[in-house]
Amino acid sequence: MTEPIAGWIWCRNLHSFFRLLSHYAGYDFDDTDWETIEAGVQETDDEAPDGWYSYPLVGTSVTLSVALAQAVCGEEVSVSVTGAETLELRLRTDTLLSAFASI
Repeated sequence: MTEPIAGWIWCRNLHSFFRLLSHYAGYDFDDTDWETIEAGVQETDDEAPDGWYSYPLVGTSVTLSVALAQAVCGEEVSVSVTGAETLELRLRTDTLLSAFASI
C-alpha cells in the first residue's frame, strides 16, 4: 500500500476537487455525494485526530478514500487521499491538490 497523498485546498474549491478526482477514479459523482460531503465536513477540525471526515469514491477502476478536515478559523480544508496506487493517479491527485490550493 502506498502513502496517502495529502495537502490542503481552499474550501471554495472542494466541490471541483471531488468532481475531478471522481472522474479520474471512474466514479459517477452527483449532487447527493456533494450534499453528503458538504454536511460531513461542517463539524471537522484539522487539529483534532478524531475531527476528520472520510468519504469513499468507489470507481470502476479504483477505490479512493478521501479524508477531510477544515482548518480552525480558516478557509482551508486539509485533504488526505488513500488508494491511489498507480503513478498516473498519484500524479493527478497531487496536481489537483496543488492547483486547488493556488486558485
